[in-house]
Amino acid sequence: MPVIGIPSLLRDFTNGQRSLSVEGDTVRQVIDNLESLYPGIKDRLCEGERLRPSIAIVVDGHTSTLKLRHKLTASSEVYFVISISGGKF
Repeated sequence: MPVIGIPSLLRDFTNGQRSLSVEGDTVRQVIDNLESLYPGIKDRLCEGERLRPSIAIVVDGHTSTLKLRHKLTASSEVYFVISISGGKF
């Protein structure tokens, strides 16, 4: 099963777990399965059926351009990278 890295901003859904093994052949399936395990997490990752614009997906060390359609293997590592905005320099 793919290993999913949970960003700190979403760990309140996963009882503080940093990573989880979740079934899914695509990132979309993984998010759907995460939602069934941890209700409410999908709304933080997606707007409707699309990934939120402030979130990037990194699969096996590479930023995905396919996003939710990215195909996964049993040994894939998936990370959700959340952009944080605000502040001034």
